[in-house]
Amino acid sequence: MITKEATELAPAPVYETPEPSRPVKRRRAWDEVPRWHIYLPLSIYLVFTLIPFYWILLFALRPAGSTSLVPWPITFDHFEKVWTERSFGTYFENSVYVGLATLVMTTLVALAGGYALARFDFKVKNAFMLALLCSQFVPGALLLVPLFEIFAELKMINSLGSVIIAETVFQLPLSMILISNFIKNVPYSLEEAAWVDGCNRLTAFRIVVLPLLRPGLIAVGSFAFVHSWNHFLFALMFLNNQDKQTIPVGLNTLMSADSVDLGALAAGGIIAAVPVVIVFAFIQKWLITGFSAGAVKG
Repeated sequence: MITKEATELAPAPVYETPEPSRPVKRRRAWDEVPRWHIYLPLSIYLVFTLIPFYWILLFALRPAGSTSLVPWPITFDHFEKVWTERSFGTYFENSVYVGLATLVMTTLVALAGGYALARFDFKVKNAFMLALLCSQFVPGALLLVPLFEIFAELKMINSLGSVIIAETVFQLPLSMILISNFIKNVPYSLEEAAWVDGCNRLTAFRIVVLPLLRPGLIAVGSFAFVHSWNHFLFALMFLNNQDKQTIPVGLNTLMSADSVDLGALAAGGIIAAVPVVIVFAFIQKWLITGFSAGAVKG
């Protein structure tokens, strides 16, 4: 018979807590691939990508007539030559003006049109979307003759405004499609809640929807700016005076049938590329987010 005192003196049973089971790591196909199988092709690709950039820097920074593969001594004579003697300062200002104006106009018109496509239903909506998509298959060269006739009637030949309008019209279809898809990702209930609080449609859009469209607007605006910055055809056809030309046309003037100034051409190419590189360096996060979000729904 077990007495009460023996029960009190008996040690309490010890229960061992089981160790938590560790999740089994699943083996993936690329875990078994040696690292050098990945790094070697990427390194080769990187070398072939960077060689042209190094070649441009080499011709731009080494003295004229030098055949060295290392830009030493470094000289900036080619940059000074194209900026002053070849009027690249004027070309740069014109390109900035055209790029910024195209960015603003494309973004505003695409924002209004994209909102209408995303929030309203009308009879020819599908046909209009199809027309926007089909317009992307029309090359810009086919638009030169009708655009030239229109601008000639409007007395806009040799005006930067003609290039801005042409670039805006050329960028609008894709920009409207991207903005409309991005607006579709914003819940319609947010606007309805703002209407209940007393906002009209414009105020609700400005307060609720517009802040959420920042990545899409940055993506569309940057795409319009870069395209207008690099586009050669419209500036060549609609602008005649040298003080109205843009950088792509200015680069073309550095090449002649008899000779090419490689140092000046390389320096001009760097001047043309630096603004685009800076823009993408600052907006790459918003750009990737905007294009991916705008392509989710259609």
